[in-house]
Amino acid sequence: MIQPAEEDKLVTQTRLRGERHNRWLRDGDPNVTQRLAQIGVLGWMIVVPMLIGVFSGRWLDHRFGSGLFCTAPLLMLGTALGCWSAWKWMQGA
Repeated sequence: MIQPAEEDKLVTQTRLRGERHNRWLRDGDPNVTQRLAQIGVLGWMIVVPMLIGVFSGRWLDHRFGSGLFCTAPLLMLGTALGCWSAWKWMQGA
Protein backbone atom coordinates (compact mmCIF):
# COMPACT_ATOMS: atom_id res chain seq x y z
CA MET A 1 0.00 0.00 0.00
CA ILE A 2 1.38 3.42 -0.95
CA GLN A 3 1.67 5.95 1.85
CA PRO A 4 0.22 9.45 1.22
CA ALA A 5 3.63 11.11 1.75
CA GLU A 6 5.23 8.93 -0.95
CA GLU A 7 2.33 9.61 -3.27
CA ASP A 8 2.72 13.36 -2.83
CA LYS A 9 6.44 13.11 -3.56
CA LEU A 10 5.73 11.11 -6.72
CA VAL A 11 3.14 13.61 -7.90
CA THR A 12 5.52 16.50 -7.18
CA GLN A 13 8.39 14.90 -9.08
CA THR A 14 6.12 14.04 -12.01
CA ARG A 15 4.83 17.61 -12.18
CA LEU A 16 8.40 18.98 -12.03
CA ARG A 17 9.46 16.65 -14.85
CA GLY A 18 6.49 17.80 -16.95
CA GLU A 19 7.34 21.46 -16.35
CA ARG A 20 10.95 20.86 -17.40
CA HIS A 21 9.79 19.06 -20.54
CA ASN A 22 7.40 21.89 -21.44
CA ARG A 23 10.17 24.45 -20.87
CA TRP A 24 12.48 22.41 -23.14
CA LEU A 25 9.79 22.28 -25.84
CA ARG A 26 9.24 26.04 -25.56
CA ASP A 27 12.88 27.21 -25.27
CA GLY A 28 14.90 24.40 -26.86
CA ASP A 29 18.38 23.36 -25.78
CA PRO A 30 20.51 25.95 -23.97
CA ASN A 31 23.38 27.41 -25.99
CA VAL A 32 27.06 27.08 -25.18
CA THR A 33 27.28 30.29 -23.16
CA GLN A 34 24.38 29.24 -20.94
CA ARG A 35 26.05 25.87 -20.31
CA LEU A 36 29.36 27.57 -19.46
CA ALA A 37 27.54 29.91 -17.09
CA GLN A 38 25.96 26.92 -15.34
CA ILE A 39 29.37 25.27 -14.97
CA GLY A 40 30.80 28.49 -13.56
CA VAL A 41 27.98 28.84 -11.04
CA LEU A 42 28.41 25.22 -9.96
CA GLY A 43 32.14 25.75 -9.44
CA TRP A 44 31.59 28.81 -7.28
CA MET A 45 28.82 27.08 -5.32
CA ILE A 46 31.31 24.40 -4.29
CA VAL A 47 34.45 26.52 -3.88
CA VAL A 48 33.03 29.43 -1.84
CA PRO A 49 31.87 27.31 1.16
CA MET A 50 35.23 25.50 1.09
CA LEU A 51 37.12 28.79 1.21
CA ILE A 52 34.92 30.10 4.00
CA GLY A 53 35.65 26.91 5.94
CA VAL A 54 39.41 27.23 5.38
CA PHE A 55 39.60 30.91 6.30
CA SER A 56 37.41 30.60 9.37
CA GLY A 57 39.31 27.46 10.45
CA ARG A 58 42.66 29.19 10.02
CA TRP A 59 41.38 32.17 12.00
CA LEU A 60 40.19 29.91 14.83
CA ASP A 61 43.46 27.93 14.78
CA HIS A 62 45.49 31.12 14.88
CA ARG A 63 43.35 32.50 17.70
CA PHE A 64 43.60 29.36 19.85
CA GLY A 65 47.04 28.15 18.63
CA SER A 66 45.69 24.73 17.68
CA GLY A 67 47.55 23.91 14.44
CA LEU A 68 45.01 22.47 11.97
CA PHE A 69 42.51 21.33 14.58
CA CYS A 70 39.70 23.57 13.26
CA THR A 71 40.79 24.05 9.64
CA ALA A 72 40.47 20.43 8.51
CA PRO A 73 36.94 19.81 9.85
CA LEU A 74 35.68 23.17 8.63
CA LEU A 75 37.16 22.47 5.18
CA MET A 76 35.31 19.14 5.08
CA LEU A 77 32.13 20.79 6.32
CA GLY A 78 32.44 23.49 3.64
CA THR A 79 33.02 20.86 0.97
CA ALA A 80 29.96 18.89 2.06
CA LEU A 81 27.83 22.04 2.21
CA GLY A 82 29.03 23.18 -1.23
CA CYS A 83 28.38 19.80 -2.85
CA TRP A 84 24.97 19.56 -1.20
CA SER A 85 23.95 23.04 -2.38
CA ALA A 86 25.22 22.30 -5.91
CA TRP A 87 23.23 19.04 -5.91
CA LYS A 88 20.07 20.84 -4.79
CA TRP A 89 20.61 23.52 -7.44
CA MET A 90 21.08 20.90 -10.14
CA GLN A 91 17.86 19.14 -9.09
CA GLY A 92 15.94 22.40 -9.36
CA ALA A 93 17.54 23.61 -12.58
